Amino acid sequence: MSDDRERQGIFPHVLKLGADEEVTARAGLPLVLEAARALHLDELVQQKLRVSQRRRGFTELEKIEALVLLAAAGGERMEDIRVLSDDKGLLRLLDRRLPSPDALLDFLHQFANEPPARRPEGEVAWVPPESAALVALGEIHRDFVRRAASVEATTATVDHDGTIIESHKRDALVAYEGTRGYQPLVAVWAEEDLIVADEFRDANVPGGMDPLSSVQRAFQALPAQVTKRFFRGDSADYYEPLLKYLVKERIGFAISADMSQGLSARCRAVPEKEWVLLDERTRELVHVAEVEFTPGEWEKKATPLRYVGLRFTPRQTDLLAKSETRFHAVVTNRAAPADRTPATSDTLTAVELVRWHRLKAGTIEHVHRSIKDELGAGVLPSGEFAANAAWFRINALTYNILTFLRRCALPERFAVSRPKRLRFELFTVPGKLALHQRQLSVSVSAGELRTEELIAARQRLLAIHRGAA
Repeated sequence: MSDDRERQGIFPHVLKLGADEEVTARAGLPLVLEAARALHLDELVQQKLRVSQRRRGFTELEKIEALVLLAAAGGERMEDIRVLSDDKGLLRLLDRRLPSPDALLDFLHQFANEPPARRPEGEVAWVPPESAALVALGEIHRDFVRRAASVEATTATVDHDGTIIESHKRDALVAYEGTRGYQPLVAVWAEEDLIVADEFRDANVPGGMDPLSSVQRAFQALPAQVTKRFFRGDSADYYEPLLKYLVKERIGFAISADMSQGLSARCRAVPEKEWVLLDERTRELVHVAEVEFTPGEWEKKATPLRYVGLRFTPRQTDLLAKSETRFHAVVTNRAAPADRTPATSDTLTAVELVRWHRLKAGTIEHVHRSIKDELGAGVLPSGEFAANAAWFRINALTYNILTFLRRCALPERFAVSRPKRLRFELFTVPGKLALHQRQLSVSVSAGELRTEELIAARQRLLAIHRGAA
């Protein structure tokens, strides 16, 4: 009976406070900063970012790296940095202390404009101009993208979409579907799995409100070796200035079109024989067809656009259910192959175009899910717009660091791993530290294979660091 009273839990072991400076639960986490430094992110931050007015305490670099570590480790709130700070073994591996939650939150608040930008009179929805510090953080992100891209990458497909982040902070506004929070735009380089641009917005700012500036920044972030450029977007990108920009820049695109009465009528007028089967679904059939349509605002002298209609025909419905044929459309500047000529990389049939456009869901939506649910972008730290914008951009940067780590340092089995997988298998490796003849070493309990993979990854990153110097 006495033994039972002394037990701590169901299992018989006893937990005690030990010599925490000799062990770490995160022996693999320094890989994140080694990946960042392999491409000299530290130098970019030191060159471009000037936020703190005082020269005491932690530097901008130390705070940026602490926030990157926090996001990569799964932290969602500034208070979570205390969990990393309590891991004394991790601090010894990093050879540093970490800033306090208050210091990090104060750092994020310093990304605001001084004096604060004022909302234009009469405007309910607007996108405030970025502060000099946010612009600098964006330039750091852009330069890191150019360094992280594969040398042989000459094609870039940019997928663009907004995502809603729920927040009940005092100043958070309500989105179109009733959620209170924010609605940032994100652009992803599909082939490289890199976030090339982000634009933080209040939730009440619709995606169709000037998406052009966000898209322009995305293409400006691409490295010089990219010679073929493509773009995919939803109906929020059906925006005349954006369409004209893509046509002028000769960027091949596919964008969901707004179904105006005129376009809908054109789709309904397409002869039955011209509809081609795309999908056979349980409840409906999906067909596609070329549709002759010119939007009323499109200049007659401008390059004509191509419209591909989608028809959704119900198979059968319940007796009391009301169901009718629906129409959607995709607009593009990519040509259809000539009669009896097979499609090439520059031309697509109607079926191929719609399938290519649908691939967007497999990139941008996965990125949204990763940065919100597996990194820290889904929990915003402040009621201040600029602080949240900086936190979101740092999470986007963290996503790109992990993409570079996967592609350039880790084995092939991690090629498509998301942050959650990397955290579970590599970052949270337990290790015991020892100091011998001034050489700090860590014995990891990860099995022979993973230990060899960690060592090989560090060696690859060191080689890249030296080669990129």
